[in-house]
Amino acid sequence: MEKLYTRDIYGKTLVDLGKQDSEIVVLDADLSGSTRTSFFRKEFPERFFNLGVAEQNMMAVSAGLASCGKIVFVSTFAMFATIRALDQVRNTICYNNLNVKIVASHGGITVGEDGASHQALEDVNFLRAIPNVKIVVPCDAEETKNAVIAAYKTDGPFYIRLGRSKVPTIDKKKDFVLGKGYIVEEGRDLAIISCGIMVYESLVALNFLKEKGYSACVVNMPTIKPIDENLIVELGKKYKKIL
Repeated sequence: MEKLYTRDIYGKTLVDLGKQDSEIVVLDADLSGSTRTSFFRKEFPERFFNLGVAEQNMMAVSAGLASCGKIVFVSTFAMFATIRALDQVRNTICYNNLNVKIVASHGGITVGEDGASHQALEDVNFLRAIPNVKIVVPCDAEETKNAVIAAYKTDGPFYIRLGRSKVPTIDKKKDFVLGKGYIVEEGRDLAIISCGIMVYESLVALNFLKEKGYSACVVNMPTIKPIDENLIVELGKKYKKIL
């Protein structure tokens, strides 16, 4: 099974979009090598801005650029994009419904040796409570590409959460549609709703469950906000157990 870095695909997709639209600008907080916005920096240095280790200021600058009509992609580690800069994301970007796309890498515990200070465990929960922002957690490289394109085409603030490690390509997935989830694997006893890297892990868990005599349905829910309420209701009607 092929494994790819989702952040590599993000960087390449940024370059493709940058060739199509000169209004796209990219901001980073001195981590462009890790977030892969360095791909865009190499192609369009005049449209790339390194704000240094000053994430709050970076979010405020991104809001200013968006208010001038730019389509802004802003990247750093998930911990710094949301926890450190939450005030600016909440009050400056989201409350004003500005066209800023926050694409954060190294989400969750995938930061490895960087340690607990870099682990964003609360980021999605915090942002779900904030008006206007859409939240997407792609399961693999292809879904990352489609999510970034959807963010570009959709006006308003976005948060796309990526991990650090390579992830397997999910074979049975459907085309990404903002606000929609879908069933990856059918089952009869329970439903597992997952997103991001946990979609693959849920599929791996199927073998363990089969050994225990259970048949599980695996659902990919890439859009956390707006979430696919209709699908959740349908799963609730069909399954007594939902994880």
